[in-house]
Amino acid sequence: MRFNLSEWALNHRSLVVYFMIIAIFAGTFSYFRLGRGEDPTFIIKTMVVQAAWPGATVEDTLNQVTERLERTLQETPHLDFIRSITTAGVTTIFVNLKGSANARQVADTWYHVRKSIGDIRSTLPAGIVGPGFNDEFGDTFGIIYGFTADGFTHRELRDYVERARSKLLQVPDVSKIEILGAQDERIFVEISMKELANLGVDRSALVAALQTQNIVRPAGVIQTGEETLSLRVSGAFLSEQDILNVNFAIGGRMLRLADIAQVRRGYADPPQPQFRVNGESAIGLAIAMRDGGDILTLGRNIKRVMNEITAELPIGIESRLVADQAVTVKSAIAEFMESLWQAVGIILAVSLISLGARPGLIIALSIPLTLVFVFSIMDLAGIDMQRISLGALIIALALMVDDAMTTTDAMLARLAAGDDKVQAGAFAFRTYAFAMLAGTLVTIAGFVPVGFAASSAGEYTFSLFAVVAIALVVSWFVAVIFAPLLGVLILKAPEGAAESRPGPVMRTYRSFLTLAVRMKWATLTLTVAMFVASIFAILLIPNQFFPSSDRPELLVDLRLPQNASIFATGSVASRFDAALKDDPDIERWSTYVGQGAIRFYLPLDVQLPSNFFAQAVIVAKDVDARERLRGKLEKILANDFPNVIGRASPLELGPPVGWPVQYRVSGPDIAKVREIAFKLAQVVATNPQAEKINFDWIEPTREVRIRIDQDEARQLGLSSQTLTGVLNTVISGTSISQVRDDIYLVDVVVRATDEQRVSLETLRTLQVPLPNGRTVPLNQFATFEYTQDYPVVWRRDRVPTLTVQADVTAGALPATVINALAPATTDLNKSLPPSYRIAVGGTVEESAKSQASVVAVVPLMLFIMVTVLMFQLQSFQRLFVVLSVAPLGLIGVVSALLISNRPLGFVAILGILALLGMITKNAVILIGQIESERAQGKDVRQAAIEASTSRFRPIMLTAVSTVLGMIPIASTVFWGPMAFAIMGGLLVATILTLIFLPTLYVTWFGWMEARASKRNAHAASQ
Repeated sequence: MRFNLSEWALNHRSLVVYFMIIAIFAGTFSYFRLGRGEDPTFIIKTMVVQAAWPGATVEDTLNQVTERLERTLQETPHLDFIRSITTAGVTTIFVNLKGSANARQVADTWYHVRKSIGDIRSTLPAGIVGPGFNDEFGDTFGIIYGFTADGFTHRELRDYVERARSKLLQVPDVSKIEILGAQDERIFVEISMKELANLGVDRSALVAALQTQNIVRPAGVIQTGEETLSLRVSGAFLSEQDILNVNFAIGGRMLRLADIAQVRRGYADPPQPQFRVNGESAIGLAIAMRDGGDILTLGRNIKRVMNEITAELPIGIESRLVADQAVTVKSAIAEFMESLWQAVGIILAVSLISLGARPGLIIALSIPLTLVFVFSIMDLAGIDMQRISLGALIIALALMVDDAMTTTDAMLARLAAGDDKVQAGAFAFRTYAFAMLAGTLVTIAGFVPVGFAASSAGEYTFSLFAVVAIALVVSWFVAVIFAPLLGVLILKAPEGAAESRPGPVMRTYRSFLTLAVRMKWATLTLTVAMFVASIFAILLIPNQFFPSSDRPELLVDLRLPQNASIFATGSVASRFDAALKDDPDIERWSTYVGQGAIRFYLPLDVQLPSNFFAQAVIVAKDVDARERLRGKLEKILANDFPNVIGRASPLELGPPVGWPVQYRVSGPDIAKVREIAFKLAQVVATNPQAEKINFDWIEPTREVRIRIDQDEARQLGLSSQTLTGVLNTVISGTSISQVRDDIYLVDVVVRATDEQRVSLETLRTLQVPLPNGRTVPLNQFATFEYTQDYPVVWRRDRVPTLTVQADVTAGALPATVINALAPATTDLNKSLPPSYRIAVGGTVEESAKSQASVVAVVPLMLFIMVTVLMFQLQSFQRLFVVLSVAPLGLIGVVSALLISNRPLGFVAILGILALLGMITKNAVILIGQIESERAQGKDVRQAAIEASTSRFRPIMLTAVSTVLGMIPIASTVFWGPMAFAIMGGLLVATILTLIFLPTLYVTWFGWMEARASKRNAHAASQ
């Protein structure tokens, strides 16, 4: 005899009640302990490797640095692809790992990258700076404050910001704080090269005099019998005056630097990346939280400390909140918790109305009891409250009452038949427990592709699988242990149950089912026809990867020509800031000049620092204001900034993508790649839904090539090295020493005066010192010419790659544009030479990768489902009947998505896979009931109709509860497509389970039964 868990629970009531009380306290405690976050954490599987070769051309950097590093990096384990950007003297390489790499493998791989690059460092050209590594590319700085000053210098403001940073670093859960927009100080020693020549002063002697005086070297230590005395030599530079007072011997006479140079303190020239708040120059503090921290608690602590800091700031310096993920998370969790309680209320209302007060009360108590267990396990498993886990709770909510409904309904039926309460409670376990367990495991199996998809999107949605699995397993135990006990305490035998007649709904269903079974071939044909039609109708549903976020922020990209200076970018950003002032839809905004926004939320597509790029983060007053603002900004960018590639876009959800429409053109010759990219851009422009077509790099820029007559230069005693040093000092300036000022190191930069640095004509007549003390003009042995070169070169897997990018018009989806362009782009791709190709990137590529990772796990899902079903059914024929119902949910899915005009995205696909388990669960329990009826001696037709009638109420109640329970999240941007897919699919599949499945069962097993009867009759006649 099987062990009856419900009977055991009823015989140990005090112990069960004790565990119930413990669970309530533990779950409540865990609920308040759970971490809060906006999005689930997932690893950004990208490392940045950067190296500099000062003075090198783009071509030399590409061939001698980028190529060598990339060759080694291509041997990286778990590598997906490498992508590099090369500028003159600087190479930046992004090492991207496959989505299947787990956290431990990622850490090991980054160690391998460091080691392998370290091994080849000796093969890199002399003068290389680096390579450096950044494996914290995914750090998220969710809280940002900006500090502005009125009446204070930038240095004074930075001093206050540094003090604030020191205080904030002491706040619990703060992992790091980055300073934004700070300009490093410089001491400029500006010398007229013409005056140096007239005085016969050697530039190198002047530089040496400055360097040797400011050097830090040990002067020795005297040990006496009583003490230790350190010797310190004076001469270190403490201020600009110390530099002006430097004397050096020239031609037998002493000269002070003040006599031949101007010394002034300023800031980095050209400026470093800048930061602005509401159009004002600012210094920002970006705060990152440690892994596993609670952003709400961190937000409260940061706010408290910032209030203390602000109280100590002098009048004129203000701190302003720029980004606060804590507020966003608090609002999002409040909305989701409201949706959760709404779903609980809906399900309770359905239970109370359909089952009555006492049975409904059991369901009402089962829900919070299940939730407290789930919260406790989430706490133990380290699953936080965030977008995915909260959505999973709502999805699981209706599923978790299914088993409790089944148990309660069975107890009611047995009480009506005359059993006592203990017998009725034990009967539910004996009859349905293993069918419910099989159904639970099959439902969990439907979410397996979510949990084990080896991609960033799969990692992002993993907690969906985890929470649903926890909730379903817990709900089964609640249904077989606690629900019978609650039933014994609450339920009463229905009065007059024996004489009660079926209600109108039940009578209508029975009549319809009887008709469907009688017209079995028409029923089966019609169902199959609807299924086939739904497969073709899928093509009518637009595809989407992840929807845009429902946060009120807008990102505005401002990209100038790639040879633009940071001064030009700053000017454009200032004009854009002016356009934003006094807009009633804007709450606040921040602007990053010379770089993109710091990663203030995890899925941000972070941009590299570039002189030609600026990005604004605008916080609108609400989502409606965001959309109004977006329309206004599109017009401003088009009309007032025609030479800027501008894009206003809401934040993304899921793994970062960037421009939604992307095509990569790859090939060995850059000129040919550029030619193909132009042709491809013309093809993309033919689609009216594609707009703002641009390239990540394409236009060559001017540069001045100075050609040295080497023979004449050698006769003058000059070399290219000497000339390069002179020109670098004149134009850009040479850092020759550092002044140690408090916690800062201030570079001392020697350069020419302004009028000699900015004019090409002045450069032609630049007096170059000779070894004999005389000088000659540069144009005596050098010629000047303008040439063109590419300012940047992007490569992917060591092949030059140019990306054609585009946005889509309002309401259009990237996949729709890509599919419409597919014939033309395929034809263009076929016409290319063998070494050149066009590949789709952007949203469509990421979506395909993520869907492929899900599809790869589907065989495992099917294996688990079939194995569980075989254990339960132990019949290939019954297995076939059950599995034939599972795909029919597609009819409802397609209908619901078409009617609601929702896209078929990654999240919706996960919902469709989960549907398979939900549908199969109902089918398994129904098949078990039919077999039970047949075991009582009923024929196939009668058994199918009786079983379906008896299971109609719990199956429909579960379906209706699930569908209505999805309503609170159906309107959300992220969960809406999945909610509609599950609502439509489950509703239609439930009806078909109650109509199509018994009809198919009768058709198949009736034929088998008739065949067996004929065989028996034939055997008897022999």
